[in-house]
Amino acid sequence: MTQRPAEPARGGHADSTRAVIAALGANLGIAATKFAAFLITGSASLLAESVHSVADSANQVLLLVGRIRSRREETVEHPFGFGAERYVYAFIVAVVLFVVGAIFSLYEGVSRIRHPETVVSPAVAFAVLGVAIALEAFSFRTAIKESGRSKGAASWRAFVRHAKAPELPVVLLEDFAALIGLGCALIAVILTTVTGNGRWDGVGSLAIGLLLGCVAAVLAVEMKSLLVGESATLETQRSIATAIEGAAGIERVIHLRTLHVGPESLLVAAKVAVCREATGQAISAAIDDAERRVRQAVPIARLIFLEPDLYQEAKLDVTDPAVRSARSPGRKKP
Repeated sequence: MTQRPAEPARGGHADSTRAVIAALGANLGIAATKFAAFLITGSASLLAESVHSVADSANQVLLLVGRIRSRREETVEHPFGFGAERYVYAFIVAVVLFVVGAIFSLYEGVSRIRHPETVVSPAVAFAVLGVAIALEAFSFRTAIKESGRSKGAASWRAFVRHAKAPELPVVLLEDFAALIGLGCALIAVILTTVTGNGRWDGVGSLAIGLLLGCVAAVLAVEMKSLLVGESATLETQRSIATAIEGAAGIERVIHLRTLHVGPESLLVAAKVAVCREATGQAISAAIDDAERRVRQAVPIARLIFLEPDLYQEAKLDVTDPAVRSARSPGRKKP
């Protein structure tokens, strides 16, 4: 079975902030260095990488702005808060990466292939690319280290696909793309210098543009899924069902639906079976106990709505994850 990253604990994303700030600092330094090298060498690949770093820096600022705005208090118009703003800003990141990074790099690549130019002072280009690779590797290492705390036993692909907090997957993909892009730029400058053919520089820029376009597409797809609304992981839903059914007076979970209204805020809605002979006071106590147990098991479950009902097997939703988990081995209740 594919392992998925664990649900984040409420307030437990200082790790993503560190990764974003580290990436921002590295990209600002890299952008300035690359642009200075472009002015000296005239390399299209270095110009494409300069724009790439500027786009990445702008993206990290957007991620930080999204985190700040998501912490606003609930309002009458937004009773569930603003946690989803982090998804909105992460989607904007994908748009910026495509428009500013990919399209410009592709345009510059085509231009240099049609009108090739030689690279001046290739030694400067090699030195700058070496510094940029070192700084980008530091940023990538930081992102990997901070992501490891949330990834658990999941694969990196599963982490990027299923993570509910957008910052770490965004930084990981951007840093990975940056390292690959720097490799493309280095190869392009080497081939241009060795062959004397400036078209290789344009080819390097094209490769960087295609790379950024692919990363932007992946980010857009994942952020769209989060914006539309994703449920908690199956493991988390099982934990919720177990917590509810552990409450005195609750016979079982009939239906369960979950929705991430933000990376650190989970909405839980469930219909639960209560004893037929239970009084209103007993049902109220059982519901309160179930909510307390759910919050203990899943701290990010901030919005919990439980509806008491009488269990009828004929109306059992066999497709419901809660029902499947209730029937899994090791559960106390049938």
